Amino acid sequence: MVRSKIGVGAGALAGLLALTGPALALPQHWELGFQPPVTPVMVEIESFHHFVLIIVTLVTLFVLALLIWIVIRYNARANPVPSKVSHNTTLEVIWTLVPVIILVVIAIPSFKLLYYEAEIPPPDLTIEAIGKQWYWTYAFPGAGNFQFDSLGLSDEKAAAAGEPRLLGVDNPLYVPVNKVVKVETTGADVIHSWAVPQFGVKMDAVPGRINATWFKATVIGTYYGQCSELCGAHHAYMPIEVKVVSEADYEAWLAKARKKYASNDDATRVAAK
Repeated sequence: MVRSKIGVGAGALAGLLALTGPALALPQHWELGFQPPVTPVMVEIESFHHFVLIIVTLVTLFVLALLIWIVIRYNARANPVPSKVSHNTTLEVIWTLVPVIILVVIAIPSFKLLYYEAEIPPPDLTIEAIGKQWYWTYAFPGAGNFQFDSLGLSDEKAAAAGEPRLLGVDNPLYVPVNKVVKVETTGADVIHSWAVPQFGVKMDAVPGRINATWFKATVIGTYYGQCSELCGAHHAYMPIEVKVVSEADYEAWLAKARKKYASNDDATRVAAK
């Protein structure tokens, strides 16, 4: 049931992108809501958000209307003799059951979404994201057995490279489009968190522990994230940059990366600071 629902979400995503063009990879001025989703998981997260927002809005409007009605109907001038009724069984049953029903209505799709996020499908690619103070190391254990460091660019280098401030990196992560990517996270020193909003991914990187998450990017482009766990003085300077490319471009990058980063003892694998 969850899979069929997600399939509909992915189809809706493809149709939306066909009408609106490529998804914006950066927040825009005066933008409301989330950045455009580019994975089926994020489509479902956004859909669930809208669903809950409707319920919250209706509840808020109902409570506001109730307060206004009480102020007008039961003020001292309109109701000089107050009621002395202390209990109303029917009313008490209603105001107990209705919130329970609302919570159940919210809980069912919430649990389905949590299950879909946690259940990792068979991956086409596995990547290890290792959080360090204050940069990321990416390892490709099954695609050449290499790794490299990815450091945030200074303001000057970001401007020269045309990258957004505090989001661009020297060595971005490349992944193929329409492929299931499993990301295993861990920390080398303190707790970090690997998060890319448009993927609907946020997973803690804890020292001594391996956590796993996944995404399937359906739109070619460059997407940004940041460490989302306070990890020290330079927490704000620990960005994530992921380039989603075609299969052919990914294979070309992979061939170059194998040569450049193949030796773990090669100093060239460590990004220049």
